[in-house]
Amino acid sequence: MKFRFGLLLGATFASGVALGPTVGFLAHQGGVQLFPAAAAQDAKQVETYRLLSLFGDVFQRVRADYVEPVQPRKLIENALNGMLSGLDPHSNYMSPRQYQDMQVQTRGEFGGLGIEVTQESGFIKVISPIDGTPAARAGIKPGDLILALDGKTVEGLSLNDAVEKMRGAPNTVVTLTIRREGVAKPIEVKLTREVIHVQVVKWRLEPKDIGYVRISSFTDQTDSGLLKALADLKQKSGGKLKGLVLDLRNNPGGLLDQAIAVGDTFISTGEIVSTRGRHPEDNQRWDAKGTDLIHGLPMVVLINSGSASASEIVSGALQDDRRAVLLGTRSFGKGSVQTVIPLPDGGAMRLTTARYYTPSGRSIQGLGITPDIEVQATRQPEQHFLPNHEAQLNNVLSNTGGTSPTLPPRKDLPAIAHDIPKVPPVGWPAFDPTKPDTDFQLQQALVVVQAMEANKTAAR
Repeated sequence: MKFRFGLLLGATFASGVALGPTVGFLAHQGGVQLFPAAAAQDAKQVETYRLLSLFGDVFQRVRADYVEPVQPRKLIENALNGMLSGLDPHSNYMSPRQYQDMQVQTRGEFGGLGIEVTQESGFIKVISPIDGTPAARAGIKPGDLILALDGKTVEGLSLNDAVEKMRGAPNTVVTLTIRREGVAKPIEVKLTREVIHVQVVKWRLEPKDIGYVRISSFTDQTDSGLLKALADLKQKSGGKLKGLVLDLRNNPGGLLDQAIAVGDTFISTGEIVSTRGRHPEDNQRWDAKGTDLIHGLPMVVLINSGSASASEIVSGALQDDRRAVLLGTRSFGKGSVQTVIPLPDGGAMRLTTARYYTPSGRSIQGLGITPDIEVQATRQPEQHFLPNHEAQLNNVLSNTGGTSPTLPPRKDLPAIAHDIPKVPPVGWPAFDPTKPDTDFQLQQALVVVQAMEANKTAAR
């Protein structure tokens, strides 16, 4: 699974990793002071102490009378995870081992299957397989519902526990029982665990000197990988790069600082993102530093319902700034930021501490980002067996404090944008990741970039 250093902006776990935008680890000194002494007599504090006493009573009763002996640590960790996960879909407790794994995973390397997952209705839902991993090679798809692991149901397991069971030593096998939209019977898939080395940035030069860059997640390798990709594309095009397609589809998010760095790569001036927490003094804003490494070249960003958190920060900034045209389908809608807070036991909690806002002041929490040009990947509607957007999750955070979520109509789109079909034509080949010409959304993005470049040339 994957996790992040600092502010996490992701919405998921990977089979062996947990993801999300995160803000940075908070230093923790000593124990936790739950209640200031000066306020101990306050009525609310008295009620809090009463409830803590109730918790202690239940804890002791379970230890004494449960049908089998239970380790106190297991009870406390279950309680902590329940306390946090009951707040919103992205807050949770991490055991010392999970916290250690998270720190490894934010470096872009972890052990497991390579599946980014979330939890809904008691089961584990696949957000996206990670490129080049056992899960991706086995054909695991976004929206797949994991019902069982090695023949044992995942019902009743926390997301952390399910992730733990998908981890394991390299070269060991785990069997996933999957329910897939449109398939009548459950599917069993055997996957061999391996150490996952995630290349989070991949790129190639498309015909007519248009660059294609895919960012699969925002780890601490993302910014450096993007800079390497752009330098290589410029070299391969002989210094004549005509435009860029940035692919953020099925990117569940990651580190906030990496999202800011990616936005700063293409935006020369103005705001990239701001965050607002419970306390006004904690509000922050990040601005561009005056660099656009592709110097205003035409740019299209691909998004879909698997684009979450850090991906939405980047795409929202580029859309608000009118720096890029967004093409695809509505994004996931995770507009919150989590802070990873180390705890005295060696574990940590991931706590939602802020909402983030695009440069125009929009909160996309629960709403997602609507592309400028809507294009479906297939003629079939996107899977909706389980929620594909933040608003459909349990205990979802409200959308507050932002400006209108709808931007004024764009007047800078090329004329051809109105002729881009929303679905592939009848007979369009099934998508094959090894054959870019079968990727309908990408092909439409290339058409738009070419039209933008032609308009730019004609205006000179």
